[in-house]
Order: sequence, then structure tokens, then C-alpha cells
Amino acid sequence: RIDVRARLPKGQGLWPAIWMLPTDNAYGSWPTSGEIDIMELVGNQPNKVLGTIHFGHDYHRFVSAEYYLPEGDFSQDFHDFTVLWSEDCIQFLVDGIAYGEPNTRSTTLPTTWPFDQPFHLLLNIAVGGNLPGNPDASTVFPQVMEVDYVRVYQEK
Repeated sequence: RIDVRARLPKGQGLWPAIWMLPTDNAYGSWPTSGEIDIMELVGNQPNKVLGTIHFGHDYHRFVSAEYYLPEGDFSQDFHDFTVLWSEDCIQFLVDGIAYGEPNTRSTTLPTTWPFDQPFHLLLNIAVGGNLPGNPDASTVFPQVMEVDYVRVYQEK
């Protein structure tokens, strides 16, 4: 389990993310060895986050889920972004609320599941790119992603 409590930036062209990549590419280069996006926000949609897993050795596959904040947006307050991750299952949560279907080795990806290896955590804000597009005159700079804490739990 990984919990990150953060307040996110918003604005056209901004792309804050809390994500994970494999420490060693045991199954090959990206995306074969996987990627876990605990949270991605497209800056011009500040009330929605995505949780996604990337994988696939024949071609890039992904399974993504969306979470919409009931009121306000993710720049107004701190929120908890969580991944429950075991060797056989990945589930995303926001503020303790699970969203999307649990991704499991047996039902989702029986032959291409790379999430049984060590991964490391990344926190960043990208500017521009294929998902958020480019900043425009409405985008305010500077921007920050404020992180209150990162907590990592591991079963013994």
C-alpha cells in the first residue's frame, strides 16, 4: 500500500502525477515491465484524476479508471491518493474511496502481468505533452504540487 497526501496544481497544459516504474526492467523495456499511475490529473480538468496500469509485450496496453471529486477541485485542499498493490492485484483509491475495478493478474492480464517485481515511486508535474496539451495564456505560473506525506506499507 502506498498513500500520498497532496494538493495538486491546475491549469491548461499541467500534468501532475504520482506514479511508479519498475526498478529493474525484468520483462523488457517499457511498457512490457509495467507502469503504475497512482494519480494523474489533466490540468484543465481539475476535479478528475486517473489511475492507470500500463503493460504489454506485444503492444502497449493499459487499463485506466477515472475518479471525479464530488465538489470543488483537487487544487483546493489536500487529498489522499492510494494504491493497494499486491503481487496479484492493484486497486486505486482517493480519500479512501475505491474507484474502477480491481486489476488482477487472473482476470485482467493472465499472461502479461508484470506487477510482481519491485517498483519505485515518482512524483512530478509535467508541462505540456500529449495528455494535457500545451499551456496557454490562461495558465498561471509558477505551479506546485504540495505533498504532505508519502507512506509506504509492506506486508511481512
